[in-house]
Amino acid sequence: MTVLKTSMRNFLAHKGRMALSAVAVLLSVAFVCGTLVFTDTMNTTFDKLFQATSSDVQVSAKGSSDTGETTSRTGKPPVIPASVLGEVRKAAGVRSAEGTVFSTSVTVVDADKDKLSPSSGAPTIVGSWNGNDARTMEITSGKAPKGPDQVMVDADTAGKHGLRLGDEISVITAVGTHHARVSGIAAFKVTNPGAAIFYLDTKTAQLTLVGRTGVYTDVNVTAARGVTDARLKENVGAALGHHYKVQTAKEVADANQKDVQSLLNVMKYAMLGFAGIAFLVGIFLIVNTFSMLVAQRTREIGLMRAIGSSRKQINRSVLIEALLLGVLGSALGVGAGVGIAVGLMKLMGQMGMHLSTDDLTVAWTTPALGLLLGVVVTVLAAYLPARRAGRISPMAALRDAGAPADARAGAVRAVIGLLLTAGGGWSLRIAGTADQAKSGSGWLGLGVVLTLIGFVVIGPLLAAGLVRVLGAIILRVFGPVGRMAERNALRNPRRTGATGAALMIGLALVACLSVVGSSMVASATDQLDKTVGADFIIMEDNGKEIVPQAVEAIKKSPDLARVTEYKLLDATLTTPDGRVSKRETINAADPSYARDVHTKTVAGSLADAYRPDSMSVAEGFAGKHGLRLGSTVAVDFENGRTARLKVRAITSDDVVIDKGAMYASIATVATYVPAGRMPLDDLVFATAEEGHEAAAYKALKAALHDDFPQYTVRDQTDYKQELKDQIGQMLNMVYGLLALAIIVAVLGVVNTLALSVVERTREIGLMRAIGLSRRQLRRMIRLESVVIAVFGALLGLGLGMGWGATAQKLLALEGLTVLEIPWPTITGVFVGSAFVGLFAALIPAFRAGRMNVLNAIATD
Repeated sequence: MTVLKTSMRNFLAHKGRMALSAVAVLLSVAFVCGTLVFTDTMNTTFDKLFQATSSDVQVSAKGSSDTGETTSRTGKPPVIPASVLGEVRKAAGVRSAEGTVFSTSVTVVDADKDKLSPSSGAPTIVGSWNGNDARTMEITSGKAPKGPDQVMVDADTAGKHGLRLGDEISVITAVGTHHARVSGIAAFKVTNPGAAIFYLDTKTAQLTLVGRTGVYTDVNVTAARGVTDARLKENVGAALGHHYKVQTAKEVADANQKDVQSLLNVMKYAMLGFAGIAFLVGIFLIVNTFSMLVAQRTREIGLMRAIGSSRKQINRSVLIEALLLGVLGSALGVGAGVGIAVGLMKLMGQMGMHLSTDDLTVAWTTPALGLLLGVVVTVLAAYLPARRAGRISPMAALRDAGAPADARAGAVRAVIGLLLTAGGGWSLRIAGTADQAKSGSGWLGLGVVLTLIGFVVIGPLLAAGLVRVLGAIILRVFGPVGRMAERNALRNPRRTGATGAALMIGLALVACLSVVGSSMVASATDQLDKTVGADFIIMEDNGKEIVPQAVEAIKKSPDLARVTEYKLLDATLTTPDGRVSKRETINAADPSYARDVHTKTVAGSLADAYRPDSMSVAEGFAGKHGLRLGSTVAVDFENGRTARLKVRAITSDDVVIDKGAMYASIATVATYVPAGRMPLDDLVFATAEEGHEAAAYKALKAALHDDFPQYTVRDQTDYKQELKDQIGQMLNMVYGLLALAIIVAVLGVVNTLALSVVERTREIGLMRAIGLSRRQLRRMIRLESVVIAVFGALLGLGLGMGWGATAQKLLALEGLTVLEIPWPTITGVFVGSAFVGLFAALIPAFRAGRMNVLNAIATD
């Protein structure tokens, strides 16, 4: 009880000095809890949606996916004959059944040709209005669609795009373009996470999406009273045989949820990873805080030892203070985490994904995990300072407080740090010279971990050297004040090293990702310059296929020398060695593709692969199956017959574009795949007549703008910029998440300076007494902060560029051969670090400047 009282008294006495450490714990726990609450809420939202929109049993075509996605590369959904509806109705236990038609392979535009698709990446769905939808949707204005000229839209989409009753919209599908006017607006009775939904009557939906009546994509079946979904599925399956897919509501919901879950898991674990980095940085802050508090209380602890306190009691006292800090910071972090989750929901709402706070889900495991993590991390971080406190002898009561017991890094620590760093460097070297990216990535990971730990361990030794160099470059120009700032930073290398290491971690990751991102852009740009011979690439930005009408419009566009179609087909390959390769992809294109994309070959000519009954294979596939020029491969097309194609070319694996692709001509494929099952084009390449590039570019855009606004025409400059923007957006998102770790590191600098000022109270008073002005004092503290921040930046940026350069060596094995160091970004981060140092010193410098000279001198 005495130890607990002492710990409580010390904690409350130093609560101001503990505040920033508590904030670090709070931020880290908040990020973890916010991530868990946000993803749990999204799961709840989708669960409710899928459960509400699923019929008791659903019958669909064998070709449809488990998630209910009924689009295919033909642009039309797989369908079942309308006669299935009558057979289902006759099955035992069926109360009612209704046929529906829907597709996500659509584009919907308003009268101004602006797309009405969600900006969040959620699907655009066009389907028939049916009884199942009537259960989950409420018509808030107008009426349900009836007739070919009417369409109903969901309320969220109508509100976002300003749609009103009577407005004209166009539905663009593989069948053609259908025009209709808004007859009604319907709101979801459950949360709609952002899909844009449009309803037609059944006949119109059939004609618009499939091109004919007498077919459905699904049959929704409702069970009679007392009949379970499982029993109903058995009865319906028995009535239909094995020709169709029959699923219960739970199976459909689970399949949809599994699809969503995979995306949410990527998001969740990525965010938790960044929270882990913040925790790691927070450890340095907590270690520094307790180390300095223990040093400042050396005499007090010595007195406690002199009057009978044991080492265990002193150790336990410090750990209890850490426990209190962890509990307080974690409890506040859990509350802040819920706030972060709500903020993320609002942010997703602005991006088009609507999440209601009514579905806010806080599982008991979330606060439990947040508290456990926060407390465990804090107590572990305080363990070494606590042990150090327990080793203070009673004789320390006779010495001045804050004796520099840890003023220089130990020789053992330096040796361990050097060995770890050397081991990490050797691992990075092995990774950089690896022959395969898979094996090299393991060495890269090991090298990153070892060099990071090595730099942390060796930090005091590096601080002692680098701070002197930085002092000579930066601080000496400020005269005596600069020299005092340098000596203050060197006074405790362990403290300076730990503070700089906290900043180093975040900046190392920033530098590494910057190098990797810039190298990817530079490599892809280089590959485009070397590989792509076409002037223009036409595609749909969400990966949907290009409808035949648009291809015809492209071909009719003036000033074009050639147009190349490009399709993807699934097939099963049987090679001469008897091995079967399922779900392989055949890239079918016009023969002009060999001029549009200059793919390297290791044997034969790619142009020969476009001869009748010919194909090419990739180098790796050929080696694996013993293929050579003239070998015959049996190609069983998924929606067609089996072809026997002769290998006329073997393409190199040392490429980025179409790596591993197998080519054949569209004419060859058309011989074995019926026209009605032939996939639509994934891409279309176009090349302008010599000297007419600008005119052709303008004409292509004009040809597609009015009738096919879903497609984008890009020249090579546009494509490069798009690639750069995509990678830039990804990096900006990562930088935003890393900002949490950098904020915690900045708090560490602030905390170190604040506690350092307290530690040097008497010294500051004496300096003020002999003539140091307040302005000079504040400058001294600011310069000390700047040199610590710049020290951390040098370590982080140097380490990160080393990691990035090694990672690029592995990317080179995948064809990304250009190493590019983004010097503007690196320079900006370095300069920004100096400003971070200035910012971190504002409050400690202000407090130091306000000290009363006499009271400071009298401080014990």
